[in-house]
Amino acid sequence: MTAQTGHIASYYAATANAAPSYAMLSGDVNCDVCVVGGGIAGCSSALHLAERGFRVALLEDKLIAWGASGRSGAQALPGFACGQDKLVQLVGRETARALWNVSVEALALTRDLIRRHQIACDWVDGQMHAAIKPRHRGELVEWAEQLEREYAYRSVRIVEGSELAGMLATRRYIAGLYDTNSGHLHPLNYTLGLAAAARRAGVEIFEGTRALRFETGSRITVHTPRGVVRCRQLVLCGNVYLDGTAPALASKIISVGTYIVATERLGAERAGALITNNMAVADLNWIIDYFRRSADHRLLFGGRVAYSGLDPLNTSHATRARMLGVFPQLADVRIEYTWGGYIDITMNRAPNFGRLAPDVYFVQGFSGHGIALTGMAGKLIAEAVAGTAERFDLFARIPHRDFPGGALMRRPALVLAMLYYRLRDLL
Repeated sequence: MTAQTGHIASYYAATANAAPSYAMLSGDVNCDVCVVGGGIAGCSSALHLAERGFRVALLEDKLIAWGASGRSGAQALPGFACGQDKLVQLVGRETARALWNVSVEALALTRDLIRRHQIACDWVDGQMHAAIKPRHRGELVEWAEQLEREYAYRSVRIVEGSELAGMLATRRYIAGLYDTNSGHLHPLNYTLGLAAAARRAGVEIFEGTRALRFETGSRITVHTPRGVVRCRQLVLCGNVYLDGTAPALASKIISVGTYIVATERLGAERAGALITNNMAVADLNWIIDYFRRSADHRLLFGGRVAYSGLDPLNTSHATRARMLGVFPQLADVRIEYTWGGYIDITMNRAPNFGRLAPDVYFVQGFSGHGIALTGMAGKLIAEAVAGTAERFDLFARIPHRDFPGGALMRRPALVLAMLYYRLRDLL
């Protein structure tokens, strides 16, 4: 029996590469490592573990890349959503520098995985953080200087004036921090490619197979609706979709909705004039606008979030209005695709890695900054399972608090807290 086919309707789903359907698990499976979650982190974990000689089973509740990994804004960046200054506060300067270096390696790993496994996912070099107001410009200048001085990261530079105007056909931004080492890709095709590589490496992949619960002991038993997996190590990569599978993790993250539109095809000339060097762009507001060109000459634009857990009304209209605030020359352009999904955020916006038991690993809380880092998380998990846990444990040092308010009030409390940042965007 196979899982029900079909990702949510999106530009990515409409342009997805052909991929197999994987069977549901039925009966008993024995393996060395069971991975729960078929996003980038889970597929990368399974692939890297199999390449080290482990027998691996991967369980995905729905379809490979059904969640955030197959729907996101797909900007691959170094660093972390919390920022380096916050990370220094949390773990100290030396550990923060080591974590930064891992995040830079994550970009190299992404490129290497694409090349080595011949994944057709439209990778493009280049990303810019854009300043709307003088305060933002000051932050970018300070950031560029800090990256050079403290992290020896030399692929970024400030652009403004005529150079910025030559890159972006908009008057909304006054400066940008351009990074040639970052990039963007087709996230669904990238994740499907990782799954295919994992399968070729010997991973057993099961779709439509929810991990209901697990029991530890001399061997770990993972229960599913139609069977069980018995393994020596368990890796949890389900993020906000784990729900009751690992209740101990739920209090450390919360789901946030984010939404994207894709225009109709603009043609190479018109699309190219919007972003002349084909980079991805994100602004510095708390509620950010982020956008890029697609391989078939559309504009993909994201610009709304929902902390309430509810899908806001008129998503397409509201996101299109934000798009026109950046590119008013697209007023005559039709929106062809609108979609959304959930990302997992932590209280401090730093990633949350650790163990629930000596042989039960988890990674979560990428906070919207996971395209490259989730793939690297899989490599670090494989290192840890193989007995070299130093780099995984760097992340496990980051302290995390529960969201306040308990199960009932944590989301209303978050909505109220975010009002401050929404107001700050207006100043």
